[in-house]
Amino acid sequence: MRRKPLALALAATAVVATWAAPASAATPDAATAPPPLRWGPCPGPNAPERLQCATLKVPLDYRDPAGRRIDIAVSRLPSEKPAQRRGVLFTNPGGPGGSGLTYPALLAGAKLPQQVLDNYDLIGFDPRGVARSTPVTCDLTPSQLKRGAFPAYAHNPGDVVREARYARTIARQCAASDTAWMLPHTTTANTARDMDRLRAALGERRISYLGASYGTQLGATYAQLFPERGDRIVLDSALGPRGYDVTAFRLLARGMEDRFPDFAAYASEHPEYGLGTTPAKVEATFSALARRLDAEPAGNIDGTLFRGLSLELLYSDATLPALAKMWRTLKAGKPYPFEPTPDQENTAAARLHVLCADSRWPRHQLGYQLNVLVDRARYPKLGGSTANITPCAFWPSEHREPPVRIDDRGPSNILLVQNERDPGTPLAGALKLRQALGQRARMVTVDQGGHGVYPFGANTCANEAATRFLTTGKRPAGDLRCAANTP
Repeated sequence: MRRKPLALALAATAVVATWAAPASAATPDAATAPPPLRWGPCPGPNAPERLQCATLKVPLDYRDPAGRRIDIAVSRLPSEKPAQRRGVLFTNPGGPGGSGLTYPALLAGAKLPQQVLDNYDLIGFDPRGVARSTPVTCDLTPSQLKRGAFPAYAHNPGDVVREARYARTIARQCAASDTAWMLPHTTTANTARDMDRLRAALGERRISYLGASYGTQLGATYAQLFPERGDRIVLDSALGPRGYDVTAFRLLARGMEDRFPDFAAYASEHPEYGLGTTPAKVEATFSALARRLDAEPAGNIDGTLFRGLSLELLYSDATLPALAKMWRTLKAGKPYPFEPTPDQENTAAARLHVLCADSRWPRHQLGYQLNVLVDRARYPKLGGSTANITPCAFWPSEHREPPVRIDDRGPSNILLVQNERDPGTPLAGALKLRQALGQRARMVTVDQGGHGVYPFGANTCANEAATRFLTTGKRPAGDLRCAANTP
């Protein structure tokens, strides 16, 4: 997932004087420190300049540190001003299933302020199971990949029963794949432990962190497991405290409802798209297109994929024209091109591995049928899909560790930044994470739509708040709301 704008303000960071580190925060490298990383050129013909890459071997199962090992691919964009260097800033662009190896170069080439680049070596990595870090597979076919990431939009209980057959097939493919041995170990908690091994291999006592979307779950998990190892932690566009579980998946439908009025206003102000001259008429166009594509797909695009692509293109104001053009094409009865990229199988498989292993998803179809009934009424644009049954309902559960519980124990060194109308990680979930973190966090919310705040967005208030924290350690004295930027 991605990002956008947010905040200004000063005030000293309050650090809690007394707190107890949980037992799960035991140092994974206490017995044997990992070897130093050996940096070299990054792989690929288009590898960014100055970006260095390395590989670290880590335990597959941290309960068996001497057992089987897997590769973690890591990158570094060094500070060009060593005298100003504070330490390392780990980064994660979201997912789960997304590669982060080239993300430091993307940040540097975009809008990450120079003082942040001077203060830190930027660290990127492919999480376990992804791309160059011992990738997983579910042997997903091209037709399965073309179906998209969401369950079919359910209009009635029978649609849930039909989707269950498909979901069970996907779960069985994952369990029968050549990488099935990684199923119980490809989790956010283990990725956080991998981060701490990387920290040790870098020779750093503590790390700072900038993570977006699913990266907020990873950052919160690291802060929970290793509270004494975190320096300055920025969580951008946050999931709730239970991460990407069944509740967060259902909440995507609310996110689409929260964000949709921004697009309806945009489309109605651009009559050249022919989608409606008022927001209400644009909404009627959406409903008509979804019904038509449910009944008769246009090429690869059925009603479910239409809804999913629409959600994705709501992530940024910059993609609203593309969303309007897609609707215009489909409204005219023309096919809209959609083909999976070659790396999409690993991305989709890694996403399933993490989502399904991180938490237990309900197994009974009746519960999903009831959820569909509720969410289709509350959030009609997407609720019938995100409340439907997924492969996680049929995931193997052997050897699964309990989810990491996020709470308020630990130092006060976390800043949350959040758009008010975020379609991917709605404000409702971020507020729950803020509540769970208690005194550990401050939160900056921005009066704008889109998924992602820092540093790609244009909101001066938000950007200054995040930059100030990363470069000086100062956060707002209390939670802060940033008004929308005015022209």
